[in-house]
Amino acid sequence: MKYIITIVIVLIALLVAGILMRRKHNVIIQRLEQEKLQIQHYPIFEELTKIKTLNMNGETEKLFEAWRDQWTEVIDVHVLKIDSMLFDAEDYIDRFNFKKASQIEKDIEEYNVKCDKIKSQIITELEDLIGSEEKSRIEMEQLKEYYRSARKTLLAHQHSFGQALPMLEKILEEVPESFERYDNLTKEGNYLQAREIVLSLNTQAQQLDYYINEIPSLITEIHTKIPNAIQDLKNGQKEMEDQSYYLRHLELTEALENLEKELEQLNAEVINLNISNVTNRVQEINDEIDQYYDMLELEVIAKNFVDKNCENMYTTINEVLRVTKEVSDEAAYVQNSYQISEEEAEIPKIGLKQLEMIQKRYELLATRVKEEQSAYSSLQQELIEISEEIDKIKAQQEEFSDRLKNLRINEIKAREQLNSLKKLLQNTDRLLQKANIPGVPAEMEARIEEAEEQIFIVIQCLQEVPLNMNLVHVNLQNAQKSIQEVHERAKEMIENVLLIERIIQYGNRYRASNPTVNQQLLEAEEAFHQFRYIKALEDAVNAVELAEPGAIKRIEELVQDELYSKS
Repeated sequence: MKYIITIVIVLIALLVAGILMRRKHNVIIQRLEQEKLQIQHYPIFEELTKIKTLNMNGETEKLFEAWRDQWTEVIDVHVLKIDSMLFDAEDYIDRFNFKKASQIEKDIEEYNVKCDKIKSQIITELEDLIGSEEKSRIEMEQLKEYYRSARKTLLAHQHSFGQALPMLEKILEEVPESFERYDNLTKEGNYLQAREIVLSLNTQAQQLDYYINEIPSLITEIHTKIPNAIQDLKNGQKEMEDQSYYLRHLELTEALENLEKELEQLNAEVINLNISNVTNRVQEINDEIDQYYDMLELEVIAKNFVDKNCENMYTTINEVLRVTKEVSDEAAYVQNSYQISEEEAEIPKIGLKQLEMIQKRYELLATRVKEEQSAYSSLQQELIEISEEIDKIKAQQEEFSDRLKNLRINEIKAREQLNSLKKLLQNTDRLLQKANIPGVPAEMEARIEEAEEQIFIVIQCLQEVPLNMNLVHVNLQNAQKSIQEVHERAKEMIENVLLIERIIQYGNRYRASNPTVNQQLLEAEEAFHQFRYIKALEDAVNAVELAEPGAIKRIEELVQDELYSKS
């Protein structure tokens, strides 16, 4: 019984699956049949009747017949084949042979696509033919008008086109033949061939328009503007050479002669209508001419610069030479009083050697100026370089001279700083003597002696001849550091002594009631009288804090107020 139920369930499942698959394939068949009907009932023959508005001869007639035959084949052969295949597919579906049905459905799909492509191709070619006829007719009218206008332009401005005119007229003479061929092809129904003639005439018209617009300006440049500019350059060159300008380095004569020869070649190119490269080259030639003008102008500017600065440079060199010699003498004198490094001592000597070389360069420059056989631009550059080197040497000597003068100023400042340090040390000593303290600890006395030793070292250094200011500055820094530390430690010690006294005075109130406090205060007093102030301060603070926590802070504030009022 179990097996029977299972078999029944499987059969039911297969039946349901088969029904669903059949429904799916029926949907596909309906879609394919609908596509076939759209192709079959498309009014292709009605579309083909549009061609009858054209001349039904030659190419047009052949195309019409070809399209008609193609579509007849679609209807009489392909559509019938599709109908037969649809019938077979439906039969297989009814018999649940879905594999065979799927293969036929695929074949029908391919047939539908093939027929649709044929339809689309016929419509596209038909529209191209009709559209090309209309478009060609409109463009041909425009072309005829353009060529008439171009012919009038050539006749009215013959002189503007020079020797290129015959070639341009030849182009126009060939145009009527193209017009005639177009008309004949149109009458014969060969519209696509006629379209090619229209496209060719369009290209020729664009080229002719380019010639008409460019050639007059090129001829003006080649025959008038550029030759005039070349002649102006030649005249300018001659005038400048008559005024003693040296211009051979520009090689201007050779360059201008080459340009004149090149103009003849460019003119030949224009006559033959090869103007694409001529236009660019004409622009380049104009740029070259502008550069030659700029070169001549630079020579004029350079001559003015040389005339203005050459003699002044002689005075400048002698002035810097005088200053450098003075710096050299000053350095020799200063070396008697101050130590100067060998490198610094060589600065004026090196400057004098450099100036000697510059003098020779200047003498050679002055000779070249008188001989008038050198380009002023090169003379200007040499003069500028000499000027820059002189300025550099002058700046070095002035800076070195300032350093020499600062040696005396620095010595005076060092002596003043030494006196200030002496006073600070003396004030520190008086501060300790005036302070009400039991005595000065050995450590403080050692610091004071060290500070006095630093003062002595600076004094000895300042008495040396020649004086080494670098060593003086180093020793001054050491002395200043030592004396500043002694002064700060002395103030701190005096403040601590006063604080110890006030803490002990405050703690006396707890001696009788607190033996521990009494003992710590006794130890603080003993250390105090032994000049061990840091130990005394620690013991006194511990004793009072033990008896009254927080009291030390109030005592410190009172001591600070007391010190502030004394100061």
